[in-house]
Amino acid sequence: MSKKILIVDDEKPIVEILKINLQKEGYETLEAFDGEAAVNIAMQEEPDLMLLDVMLPKLDGFSVLKKIREKSSVPILMLTAREEEFDKVLGLELGADDYITKPFSIRELMARVKAHMRRTETAFADKQEKAADKLEIGSFVFDYNRYELYKNGEHIEITIREFELIKFLASQPNKVFSRQSLLESVWGYEYYGDDRTVDVTVRRLREKVEDDPSEPRYIMTKRGVGYYFQP
Repeated sequence: MSKKILIVDDEKPIVEILKINLQKEGYETLEAFDGEAAVNIAMQEEPDLMLLDVMLPKLDGFSVLKKIREKSSVPILMLTAREEEFDKVLGLELGADDYITKPFSIRELMARVKAHMRRTETAFADKQEKAADKLEIGSFVFDYNRYELYKNGEHIEITIREFELIKFLASQPNKVFSRQSLLESVWGYEYYGDDRTVDVTVRRLREKVEDDPSEPRYIMTKRGVGYYFQP
């Protein structure tokens, strides 16, 4: 069965270009031209990935992202024409998996889409392969069957990408990974020049799993190098 991608953008020429290129790669596409339609379609159709523009009528992309994240962990790649640091970081803070700035090359966008699809497929293949398995590390339990994380028996609500990141770090405790290596291993692509995606995802995770995010005990920083998990 082909994977469904929801394209959300109020610029119809951009939607048409994305639609043609995605369908050429074998994906099924859904389209929404405003924020309200995006939320409705996402809830009804349950796409495998969303391409979500920031500037939208009726409901902006950040509001759409917040509503989607209340009920779904679908991978979301934000599309933004803005260069401001705040917009990019805000999208990641609210739960976006990645962002790409307009104007972008179709080649780069398709590489990102394929990478996210591969990671999601690998994640669910792992889940089925380890159907009844659970990985227990210190206070944490990784439930592969449900793709859920528990700390001291309490369920922690996280996205697929967050689960993949902490699972990757926790499965190799005390080993330091650079941001670039985490992008390649967890996000699944080479990504040059901007590693804030990792930093913001780590910050989101700390807010969810640490007793005091300002004094982390589990997801640690090796200054000037990267991150590691301390059991």
